[in-house]
Amino acid sequence: MSAPAPVVDMPQRLRDAGLRVTAQRVGVLDAVAARPHASADTVFAGIRDALPGVALATVHSILHDLTAAGILRRVSLPDVGSALYEIQHRDDNHHHVQCVSCGRVEDVACAVGSAPCLHPSHDHGMRILEAAVTYRALCPDCERNSNG
Repeated sequence: MSAPAPVVDMPQRLRDAGLRVTAQRVGVLDAVAARPHASADTVFAGIRDALPGVALATVHSILHDLTAAGILRRVSLPDVGSALYEIQHRDDNHHHVQCVSCGRVEDVACAVGSAPCLHPSHDHGMRILEAAVTYRALCPDCERNSNG
């Protein structure tokens, strides 16, 4: 079981990144915080009632800007049709486990060390900045359903 995510003051995160605080940006951040590993479509569905004037294209633009500012992390996983987003926390070093049946995605703490926790057998002279690992698995519900 993973530890609860730290409480984040979304307007302050925007200010700290030099971004203007807008209802749309805060709405997107709140939606991603409420549903980590959310796609742009999921974020849009989560905010369109509260912000009826917002368009899907605007959500995509905001996700891009927040990722570029280091507030969000873009997660690309195999067999997922679109990018997923999660709040980027300082000194966060985790990977993901993905159910190959239902697509459920969960965070997994790095097994050893600090970022980057994996050291390649050969770095070809490059300074490693990040290691992205995705464990592909079957979640308990899908395992039960496939055996039933």
